[in-house]
Amino acid sequence: MSDKIKLDIVSDVVCPWCIVGYQSLQQAIRELDIADKVDIEWQPFELNPNMPPEGEELRAHVARKYGSSREESDQARANITARGAELGFEFNFGDNMHIVNTFDAHILLDYAKQFDKQTQLKLRLFSAYFTEHKDISDRAVLAEELAAVGLQVDKAMALLDNPEVRTRINMVKSQWTAAGISSVPTVVFNRTSALNGAHPVGTYKQVLSDLLGELAK
Repeated sequence: MSDKIKLDIVSDVVCPWCIVGYQSLQQAIRELDIADKVDIEWQPFELNPNMPPEGEELRAHVARKYGSSREESDQARANITARGAELGFEFNFGDNMHIVNTFDAHILLDYAKQFDKQTQLKLRLFSAYFTEHKDISDRAVLAEELAAVGLQVDKAMALLDNPEVRTRINMVKSQWTAAGISSVPTVVFNRTSALNGAHPVGTYKQVLSDLLGELAK
């Protein structure tokens, strides 16, 4: 049996609640002082797998997909921004934001895993998108973010058009969907239980504490 708690975080880099949930989870880990007892791996999920290269204006996308009025959209943005601020993440929503295709980002996150830089790159992409209004489907932007976390840009970018790699990432996505995950964020604990949605710090602390107790037996 492993002496660590395995956390698979199924998420997308254009999902605001994914970064809110992660920040909440991280705070729980800090308060329990168990960073050395958890192993985090990010798993791919596409909220909009058929999003075209040009993307879609964010407010129009939310209205089309969820039927939200402008007032509802504004309220949702305010709520998310406040939650993010409480947890140390800056949302900077603007009317020029677009929802974009994220498949290339997931390939690069898979690449970053072998260098223990997956979380670093994931957080960089969240900030690039939600705080800095960067188009994270743009390969030039992705190259910049790879360099920012110290990854080999040429090797990573060469994977984006590799058919075998693209097929493998699609298979990983499908495995999580087949396991019953249909929305994100979802945190899977030791591949045996899961929490869907962005939960309060206390909820994550309770689950982690229970799992720590099992490890100690």
